[in-house]
Amino acid sequence: MKISGTFDVKLEPLDAATAGENGIAFGRMSIDKTYQGALEGRSRGEMLTVMTQVQGSAGYVAAEQVTGSLSGKRGSFVLQHYGNMKGGGEFLMLQVVPDSATGELVGLTGKMDIRIEDGQHFYDFDYNLPD
Repeated sequence: MKISGTFDVKLEPLDAATAGENGIAFGRMSIDKTYQGALEGRSRGEMLTVMTQVQGSAGYVAAEQVTGSLSGKRGSFVLQHYGNMKGGGEFLMLQVVPDSATGELVGLTGKMDIRIEDGQHFYDFDYNLPD
């Protein structure tokens, strides 16, 4: 099953950035999202970031627990993020953490793509639920 929709996101720093060696900066942020569309609900999570001394090169990992409904089925699940950027290009991977789903979503597997167009956040979620 593949669905698409929009989401709003609020990121807040949790601690002051930590300086590493050679211009590396580490950060930690809270994630608060509201999903609209066939995925309707809210998520909360945390993100760890690393900024390099090279403009446009960075990386992050994150986890967020989504609670709400997915195509009419209620429950929650966790999305794990892995992303990096270099020279204007980016790589981003979001996957459902195995066995993290609850309620009517137990057994959920899948991956999500995120895109930003004209300041609006969109998701494309390719998922499977057992019968």
